[in-house]
Amino acid sequence: MPQENSAAKVLHHLKQDVLAGYFEAGQKLKMSQLKERYQVGVNPLREALSQLVVMQLVQVQDQRGYRVCPVSQAELLDIYDTRARIESLCVGLAIERGDDAWEAGIVAAAYRLQSNAALLQGNGDLQAWEQLHQQFHHAIVMGCGSEELLRVRLHLYEKASRYRNLWLQHNAGHAAFDVNQMEHEQLVAAVLARDVTSSQALVQKHILVPSRVLQNLLE
Repeated sequence: MPQENSAAKVLHHLKQDVLAGYFEAGQKLKMSQLKERYQVGVNPLREALSQLVVMQLVQVQDQRGYRVCPVSQAELLDIYDTRARIESLCVGLAIERGDDAWEAGIVAAAYRLQSNAALLQGNGDLQAWEQLHQQFHHAIVMGCGSEELLRVRLHLYEKASRYRNLWLQHNAGHAAFDVNQMEHEQLVAAVLARDVTSSQALVQKHILVPSRVLQNLLE
């Protein structure tokens, strides 16, 4: 495999492992462990780690190695507040510009998410559900028609993933998650009704709920 392909592949897998919490916040990333996990040499790993530093997911540690960026209340609140504002803007534009195909995509994504709620029970696959969750919210905002906004939104969504996974671990299968599912249904109804005010209020509230819960965990 060419080195650039190897670096791209390890970047993808390492990034997903950081976002999903396989490597915990603050954990030192040992090169020997990474080489064994991803079956690549040092050069592709260093290239991938350098890109994750730019993405603010990994830090250089005393010029001797790397570690996963720590989590904090300040970052949590900043990410979620900014994300709620950007998501609201995207939703408003999507309602204004979205067509029939956009609406059909929302209905399909909502159905897939709801029909796979069992993934959150017992030993279910939380990451499989999270992928469906991401697809659902993307289906709503993709009608906004702005590639620049969608890039900013995706960056914020990914940075929030580490916190959202903490929320999932504590709320999957509980009453708080039932409320989360109900909010999805309310959001779909408001968006398909082309109600901009209600849709924006619902999506902001929906996004900010986990941040309020997680503040207590990060004290």
